[in-house]
Amino acid sequence: MSSAPSPLSELDHDLPAAPESPSDAAGDLSTLSEAPEGAEGASDPDAPGKPQVARWYAVQVASSCEKKVKATLEQRAVTLGVDNRILEIEIPQTPGVKLKKDGSRQSIEEKVFPGYVLVRMLLDEDTMMAVRSTPNVINFVGQEERRATGKARGHIRPRPLSSQEVNRIFKRAAEKKPVVKVDLAEGDQILVTAGPFKDFQGEVIDVSGERSKLKALLSIFGRETPVELEFSQISKQS
Repeated sequence: MSSAPSPLSELDHDLPAAPESPSDAAGDLSTLSEAPEGAEGASDPDAPGKPQVARWYAVQVASSCEKKVKATLEQRAVTLGVDNRILEIEIPQTPGVKLKKDGSRQSIEEKVFPGYVLVRMLLDEDTMMAVRSTPNVINFVGQEERRATGKARGHIRPRPLSSQEVNRIFKRAAEKKPVVKVDLAEGDQILVTAGPFKDFQGEVIDVSGERSKLKALLSIFGRETPVELEFSQISKQS
């Protein structure tokens, strides 16, 4: 599978709620826009005679299973003989840094849209089935076709992303500033290990990953005082 040369964006119809993710840099795919019904090149398995053009589709997956779905679908596409129609599978990501408890930093990749995988494919019955039957795939993002009777949910009809949306999403992944992730949250106890407040203990009241800083309440002269600290100046207490 080749890597995506260009970008993705946000859309205009309701999506099922994305699975929860711990990512602080999470994007939002809850407002995906639909391609116009008569859009040129829109592939439609129920409309024979229309030209088949590969389009990008958003696929909702189980929490934290994006990479597993990508790898499995790439293998299944070959096994099922549809690798000439499932052309690219991407997980838009942006660089990040994780600050470990010992103060060291680890380079990581933050998903732009946790809970979603993007697939460029020729949409037909075979490729739809290949995607939908992949373990940990929930469904395509698309338009629900209501059932004529009953209260059961209808069939989700995949809707392709527009080229503007695709460009915006990948551009966002390429341009986003690195985010610092730290294993700290409000209420955690910390020990200051460097700086003027070294050896003071306190409680975290705010964490700012983008600034690599946090605020903590330290007991100074018998009073709880909010102090801003660098991530590198503290260690988390168990």
